[in-house]
Amino acid sequence: MAISKRNLIFLGAPGSGKGTMAAALREVEPLAHISTGDLLRDEIKRDTALGREAAGIMKAGGLVSDDIVCGMVRNRLAQPDCANGFILDGFPRTIAQAEKLTEVLAELNKKLDAVVNIVVEDEVILTRLTSRLSCRGCSEIYNKISKKPKVEGVCDVCGGELYQRPDDSLETAQQRLAVFYKNTQPLIDYYRERGLLVDIDKEEVPEKLEQLLAALA
Repeated sequence: MAISKRNLIFLGAPGSGKGTMAAALREVEPLAHISTGDLLRDEIKRDTALGREAAGIMKAGGLVSDDIVCGMVRNRLAQPDCANGFILDGFPRTIAQAEKLTEVLAELNKKLDAVVNIVVEDEVILTRLTSRLSCRGCSEIYNKISKKPKVEGVCDVCGGELYQRPDDSLETAQQRLAVFYKNTQPLIDYYRERGLLVDIDKEEVPEKLEQLLAALA
């Protein structure tokens, strides 16, 4: 099924499966997947000044400054692979960021087509977050419950070491969820009022993808 809405934002609480849904959609449509988490982790891996600053903030479950994130997102959206469409995963998180994004898109002569809201119960989200493992080598994500590696502690993709990030502890996961409801939940109303919001509430990925493709047709 071909889609006509190609410039997208994926909204949802941390652990709601935004990355999983983005990967499923990209198997159907070659959209650029832009994860602000990946952008920040790249800065941390390269030990830049931004990376060191972001590491402390992310470990505490907070958010980096809007100017820093918006600058990174703007640079990414200007790259050639975004011309065919993009998925913004993890950005914007606040109304202020949404307004800055509108300015960025206008500067780049792009427009937003739809905002996908992935709906998942809090209990499910907390279980996912505290069961998550990340690869030190390629940043591939696993889950102790739903997506186990073939060999315990070893990445299927690159053979790297799997570990649990500090921001995946229960305490930090609860704090991240609280931050989401305080800052990001208002975006749902913001984009619904603008006629851009699409709710995806099916439980399994194949059904979610089918629901999503129908909404973006």
